[in-house]
This record gives sequence, C-alpha cells and structure tokens, in this order.
Amino acid sequence: MNIPDLANIKCSACPIRHRAICARCDTEELARLEVMKTYRTFPAGSEILWRGEPLDYVASVVSGVASLSKTMEDGRTQMVGLLLPSDFIGRPGRDRIEFDVTATTDVTLCCFARRPFEALVIDMPHVAQRLMELALDELDAARDWMLLLGRKTAREKIATFLDMLARRSQLNTFEGGTVASGSALHLPMTRDQIANYLGLTLETVSRQFSALKKDGIIDVSDRRSVTVLDLAALQDATGDDADGGVVS
Repeated sequence: MNIPDLANIKCSACPIRHRAICARCDTEELARLEVMKTYRTFPAGSEILWRGEPLDYVASVVSGVASLSKTMEDGRTQMVGLLLPSDFIGRPGRDRIEFDVTATTDVTLCCFARRPFEALVIDMPHVAQRLMELALDELDAARDWMLLLGRKTAREKIATFLDMLARRSQLNTFEGGTVASGSALHLPMTRDQIANYLGLTLETVSRQFSALKKDGIIDVSDRRSVTVLDLAALQDATGDDADGGVVS
C-alpha cells in the first residue's frame, strides 16, 4: 500500500467518494471531514478489530476486503460478512465492536475518531442520512444472506457470491451501470474461506467452480482469478427471481 499517495488525496478525489459515508456531503462538509480523517493500513491476514474491544474509531474501507466473523465458546468460527470498498465499520453510539474484523487482503481504511465523528453526525444531516442508507443496505444484504444460507443450493451460493463480487468490484468494466461479460475478478478469499463464508465444504466449492467453468459461465485461470464469460447465465444460476414475478 502506498500510504504517502493516499494521504495526499483530497476527499473530493477519493476513489470511494460517491459511495462512502461522505457521498452526500457538500464542499464545506467535505472540508470538515478532511481535517478529521487519518488512513490506516493492515496487511492481509491481520486483525483490524477484535470483538468486544473498545471502538476508538469508525472507518470506511478505501481499498481491499475485510471479513466479519464471530467465534463461539467451543472455538468454532463463522464468517458472517464481507467489507468491500466504501463499506463502513462501526456504529455511532456504540463503544465496542460486535465482530472480529480481519483483513482478507491488504486493507486501507479512512478513519475518524469515534467521539468527534458522533458529534459531527449531529451537525451534518448529510452524513446522518448516508449512515441510515448504509445501515438499510446492510439490512437488505443480511436478509439476502439468510435466503442464501437457508434455501440456496451449492451452485446458487457460488453463483451469488461471484455475482456479488462482480457488482461490487472496482476493477470491472461497466456498460450502462451493468458489469460486462468478460470481466476479470480477483477472488479476495481462498477456497477454504469461501467455503466457510457460504456454509459449504471445500470440496463442494471446488466442484461448483468446475461445474460453472464446464458450462461456459466462468473461466478459472488460477485459484484467485475468475473471468465471468456469461454474466446473464451467472445471474440465472443465482436462483434469484430478477423480475419479481411468479416463478412457474
């Protein structure tokens, strides 16, 4: 990570500017955020926050991918979410984190000290509005994940995971707001981590990747790179009812 370059980027030129917590801020509000922010980086595999520890800062993910997980008393761990660029860590009014946050890849965060940020939210309705939008988006994502874990087949789970990465990846080519077929995806997780995230076995994940490749939907150049060859077919494979109609 090139921290000096990042540190010199103004909020107005930030790569996540139009999706992050500051998305609705005007010039004056951006200037207030500018003097508050600091950047922190974490190498892949390192802990960003431990569940239950004091939450001294809140942050937006600028680059990289982090995982959210919880560990049970007997040591079993379940990954419960992913944090991608523009996602927000922390909640105003809460002084502790409820999940372990781990850097899956190298991660850069744009951080704000929690208490000053909480005061700023009261003064800046645009930030409060964006916080609400992000929270509602997270609620929708959690409901979708309940469906995935509870009802979707292994093939549908893998397809949904890849479709989510395709839609969220900053590296994709967009056509009219839609990710184009032929887009290359970097998988931020190992096959074992994907299995943990989706509630599958490692063997099942590998079989489903092979099946999607055999069907001409994706191409797998190596274990961390996937090319979406047929986006429409990938979306069909998710099992989602795209038009909201009755499935016959």
